[in-house]
Amino acid sequence: MGKLFTREQARQFLKENNLKDAGSIGDALVAQFKDLLQEALEAEMDHELGYSKYDWKNKDSSNSRNGHTKKTIKSRFGEMEINTPRDTNGEFEPVAVKKHERILSTSVEDMIISMYAKGMSTRDINAHMSKIYGVDISADMVSSITDKILPVAREWQNRPLNEFYAIIYLDGVVFNVNQEGQVGKKTAYVITGITIEGARDVLGIWIGEAESAKFWMSALVSIKNRGVKDILIASIDGLSGFEQAIESVFPQTEIQRCIVHQIRNSCKFVGWKDRKRFCNDMKLIYTAPNEEAGLDALDKFESIWGSKYAYAMKSWRNNWKTLSTFFKYPGEIRKIIYTTNPIEGFNRVIRKATKNKSSFPTDDALFKLLYLVVIDSYEKRQTVRDWSQMVNQLGVYFGERVTKHL
Repeated sequence: MGKLFTREQARQFLKENNLKDAGSIGDALVAQFKDLLQEALEAEMDHELGYSKYDWKNKDSSNSRNGHTKKTIKSRFGEMEINTPRDTNGEFEPVAVKKHERILSTSVEDMIISMYAKGMSTRDINAHMSKIYGVDISADMVSSITDKILPVAREWQNRPLNEFYAIIYLDGVVFNVNQEGQVGKKTAYVITGITIEGARDVLGIWIGEAESAKFWMSALVSIKNRGVKDILIASIDGLSGFEQAIESVFPQTEIQRCIVHQIRNSCKFVGWKDRKRFCNDMKLIYTAPNEEAGLDALDKFESIWGSKYAYAMKSWRNNWKTLSTFFKYPGEIRKIIYTTNPIEGFNRVIRKATKNKSSFPTDDALFKLLYLVVIDSYEKRQTVRDWSQMVNQLGVYFGERVTKHL
């Protein structure tokens, strides 16, 4: 969109209207907006009839102008009076300001959706809209307006995906959702992928009551049906049933359990006085230069702490196959697969947007908010740092599975 004013025109505008402060400038701009809106309505009428107001010689229609109707409207620029053109046949349907419209609804709806996506409560939205437009926005109205994006959100959830993702991350955030009159826990599972170009892409959002191989099978089959043919590595936080599901749907995909989640789980039952020494000894496992050294460190770790904290040892031993995947890769790739932290930033955005919601009335209410958060995050997403180096390293390890997409 071009500038409304050049610098010279702006100075002339200020001089001609004797504008000396922000308030007078704002009033002048509102008047300009009113004139622009009025001209838009007149232009729409010209288009409807096929001839301009004074170009009667080119008239080729039985319909004609029939005066104007005064109407007061409210917009983000304030309250103003406009004159809506009428036609004799009553067929004119203006777009700029629709019939019976008293608030420029598109901009208002966009504002309500934007505020909702930022996590504002219905009370805060109502206070904001009342201050600006002088209208009350009820909870039902907010729900009605935001429900309009549900079909778009479902279309997004079923959109075609890329054939290839270098890495996918799976994580879940727990919410309170009303279920048949009772509030219960549900988890929103988000799958995020890194494309061959190094861009982050949210593949989908699934809301479920419990993790299971069957649940993850349905999610993975969904992304496969939407076009995904190959995934190199899946980074997960120890989700129940996921390993079995991905081995069935994408058998070539390597699985890396999140080391950070493993550390947290290992420390969960460690006494406070032992915590520092325990963590320092455990760090030698996942910072080892290779898998062999990592196993040696695990043996030593177990010899020190195994009798006292057997559960932690058992967890490392049982999950070693998927905890140790990252050892085979260079440091750059290790950093982005050994933890699901690359999507923790996105999860923080989700938590910020939902912190004012003690519970959600339905799964759809939760889904539409998460969709809006995703779309807002798309505008801010960036390519993974040093990706060109990493994709070349992945090409060495995975060969044609990578190179054919470059």
